[in-house]
Amino acid sequence: MEACLIVTYRCNAKCYMCNTWQHPSKKEEEYTPALVDKLPSGLDFINITGGEPFLRKDIEEIVAKALTKTKRLVISSNGYFTERTLKLFKRFGNQVGIRISIEGLPAANDELRGVKNGFDHGLRTLTTLQGMGIADIGFGMTVSDRNADDLIELYRLANAMGLEFATATTHNSFYFHTTENNYQDKEKVAKTFENIAVEMLKTNKPKNWFRAYFNMGLARKARGQKRALPCEVGTDMFFVDPFGNVMPCNGSDQPMIMGNLHKQDFATIWNSDQAGKVRQAVKTCDKQCWMIGSAGPAMKKKISTPLKWVVRNKLKVLARGNDACLDKI
Repeated sequence: MEACLIVTYRCNAKCYMCNTWQHPSKKEEEYTPALVDKLPSGLDFINITGGEPFLRKDIEEIVAKALTKTKRLVISSNGYFTERTLKLFKRFGNQVGIRISIEGLPAANDELRGVKNGFDHGLRTLTTLQGMGIADIGFGMTVSDRNADDLIELYRLANAMGLEFATATTHNSFYFHTTENNYQDKEKVAKTFENIAVEMLKTNKPKNWFRAYFNMGLARKARGQKRALPCEVGTDMFFVDPFGNVMPCNGSDQPMIMGNLHKQDFATIWNSDQAGKVRQAVKTCDKQCWMIGSAGPAMKKKISTPLKWVVRNKLKVLARGNDACLDKI
């Protein structure tokens, strides 16, 4: 099982696709590191996110406790707070990974994220961590019409630097506080994801091949199509918001709250009638989200489906290179 800990809704960025910064949580209402003790042990993966996690002055204590609960932990950040980030990694080293959000080349990133010199801060954080020998580092990009033309360059930059590269697309939900994320040119965005899938299949990294499948799912999302694999959030993964609410995901129009860790222990919440009602709501949800938090567990659970696609399309790319016409998923 996987978990995502939203440690704050405070953020120093003003991103074009997310209005969370307009609805910040109050410091005194955010859960303390002690709440992390109530999470179940033996999780496969924890993602710590926000808002901007490094606005939490106690982020190191949160990470220390989360590490006792999971096999792998990755922080999602905009990379602006370089010194705070380096301090954390000096303490924990390769026990922790990080993904820094970069929305394009310097001018585009700073415009779309609303942070002056944001690209420079993010890149400096990444290169310094790389110099420290941190292995699980990389950056990610949320793709829309406004930055799709920068995707291939950012992917090549990540490859040249030897960093991981993650992709996402815009979504509308309570978490992002917007219903206005849409595409002026759906096909352009979809084709961008398909092109990056070809690039990933050309590499010698099996992890990239499965990322190619994930990107084909993003192409479906851009076209407004049904997601390729069933969503089972609330069963194989969960979120905890800054107030201690346990939820299946961050993609719904309204929070689907299963229970609150300030009031109940996790097992009581997870096995409650309320959790059962939420899982039924997930089954009938028509949002068709394709975020790594929900798509990743689904791909692992039904590994034969992406595996068959990878084998077929890796062979196509080997035979035809950039001219390969990938199977839809």
